[in-house]
Amino acid sequence: MFDDPEAIFHVVINGEEQYSIWPVALPVPDGWRTTEFEGTKDACLERIEAEWIDMRPRSLREQMERVES
Repeated sequence: MFDDPEAIFHVVINGEEQYSIWPVALPVPDGWRTTEFEGTKDACLERIEAEWIDMRPRSLREQMERVES
């Protein structure tokens, strides 16, 4: 399924604001939610590359912001 170039995926995000892809044919795992974007694997990966600029987990970014203030 993940290797099928015609398969359609959701772009998903977790509570730490980390992105991934998940096949639309399968239920999204606990702890993840879909974004508004779905498409081929390549299209989803391109979207993630454009959206996910800071790859640090949200909790780490928040901790570093507290330390810096």
